[in-house]
Amino acid sequence: MYSIHESFNEKKEDIYLQAEHLIEHLQNANSFGFSKKEDELFSEKALHQITENILQQADTDWGGFGKAPKFPQTFSIQFLLRDYYFTKNKNALDQALLSLDKMILGGIYDQIGGGFARYSTDRKWLAPHFEKMLYDNALLIAVLSDAYAITKRGLYKKAIEETVQFLEREMRDVYGGFYSALDADSEGIEGKFYTWHKDEIVKILGNDAAIFCATYDVSEQGNWEHSNILWLPNDMNEIAKQFSVSLEVLENILELCREKLLNERKKRVRPNTDDKVLLSWNAMLITALCKGFSVLGNSNYIALAEECYSFLGNNMFDKERNVWLHTWKNNKGKIEAFLDDYACLIEACIHLQEVTGNLNYFHNAKTIAEFTIENFSDETATFFYFTNKKQNDIIVRKKEIYDGATPSGNSLMANNLLYLSVVFDKADWRERAIAMLQSLGNTIIRYPTSFGVWCNALQKFVRGINEIVVVGNDAKALSHQVLSTFIPNKILMLSEKENNEYPLLANKNVPLNKTFIYLCKDYACRQPFENIDELMNQVSYE
Repeated sequence: MYSIHESFNEKKEDIYLQAEHLIEHLQNANSFGFSKKEDELFSEKALHQITENILQQADTDWGGFGKAPKFPQTFSIQFLLRDYYFTKNKNALDQALLSLDKMILGGIYDQIGGGFARYSTDRKWLAPHFEKMLYDNALLIAVLSDAYAITKRGLYKKAIEETVQFLEREMRDVYGGFYSALDADSEGIEGKFYTWHKDEIVKILGNDAAIFCATYDVSEQGNWEHSNILWLPNDMNEIAKQFSVSLEVLENILELCREKLLNERKKRVRPNTDDKVLLSWNAMLITALCKGFSVLGNSNYIALAEECYSFLGNNMFDKERNVWLHTWKNNKGKIEAFLDDYACLIEACIHLQEVTGNLNYFHNAKTIAEFTIENFSDETATFFYFTNKKQNDIIVRKKEIYDGATPSGNSLMANNLLYLSVVFDKADWRERAIAMLQSLGNTIIRYPTSFGVWCNALQKFVRGINEIVVVGNDAKALSHQVLSTFIPNKILMLSEKENNEYPLLANKNVPLNKTFIYLCKDYACRQPFENIDELMNQVSYE
């Protein structure tokens, strides 16, 4: 067998040729352009087919999509919720809500401490891989906020609140950023921190143990590897009947039991914490916290979001080089940010403006977008590379387009550019977003579960965007009413006074001691409304 040195000396030409072929292969992997047929792509027929293709993969008994292992697939759920809004397709709504319900009631959700594990190893969402990731919880808070806005179901409100409490309690750095993950193992055993033996529960809960064990499927033999994962496979009304108590009394008993078990669990050896702070994942959480505030009105969520944004700006922006940094740990930021970081940060700025009315966030979003366009664009000025053009330690700059566990930077940029093109009247940004979708074409339609964020962008083009402007002394309060209502595909701006810097705020009549809501399309506005009900009667996507 030749050594590397001998091979290079004796077969130098072959090795160079193989290297060239490898580089060529990597470059070809960056080549997209599946379709340019705009009429087929930008149509109701295309959106209908996307819905059907998602539903064909649906597990109609246990929720989710495909077979085990099962991941949350929040982008598909989000698309189905939005599809229902436009089409009233009840199958889409039912599958989206079933998926969320089964996850919340399953072992993938931490029934004691809140928060979601990474994925389920089985079809029923019982046995998770116990690792908890920041991005999963951020994406689930966001889609649960949409579900709550549609249904006002207490189950979703509770899951949002408990998940935020978990993140604040266990994954937040003292300076305001959020850590990346909690390990699955503790004391070398996967899930040991989260699972229970029945005798432990009986000792802790005493007389309430029987009703708790019946509710959460706890048995002597266990439901997973001789231990018990807490989950809710049975109807709560049936449990209440079994123990001759009202549903309200049952809920109160279970709440006290969960509190006791959480306090006891705190005495256990915790899983290790991956305490690096990632820019993109924290930005995702900022977006999620803004959406959570929109539907629940909890001002602590805005405080957490703005403190996190301040942390990122103070610790993960290199002022000397004018670049953001990908990661922070031990009081030090390092590694120049990637496309995903910038795309998620732009999205976070957009949502921060919507909930606070602080137009500086829009200014920041525009600045970051301009930097991204300048430094990450490919040669055709269509897609974006994953790495900055100044990074010279790689053979080939790759382009990522698939929406997997996290959204791709390219799909987020398509959505960001569409939104900001309206805010700043930049037609070239809108055209670029269109070109990105056209270049992927029918691939989005055929494989929607791999292109979920792209699907949502396509939905905006086909069904249109409502430009909503709230102006007047009470603009913030009235805008919060708008946010609490499920209106997908909207752009929301608010101001106490006219502002000619932004096209949507220009030439708006600012009433004395009144607040007006303007509904616009392509900057053409209807007569303003004074309350949310009037707005909802006029919102359309024709």
